[in-house]
Amino acid sequence: MRTIAATQFKQQCLALLENVDPEGIVITKHGKPIARLVPIEGDSRALIGSLKGKIKIKGDVRSTGLRWNAQS
Repeated sequence: MRTIAATQFKQQCLALLENVDPEGIVITKHGKPIARLVPIEGDSRALIGSLKGKIKIKGDVRSTGLRWNAQS
């Protein structure tokens, strides 16, 4: 992942936005990471149904498995 100082990012912001790779860019201030610039993923519609047949649900997904009494 590419790293860039905040002052350099400020000077080159528009160019960096146009050329940010999928890994992103870490922005640092005084050598410490303060932010990460990552591109927005493309089409989120591809995510819908993408795990069908890959996940197996065990038990009741609406329950915590704990018994409790609302009266107490």
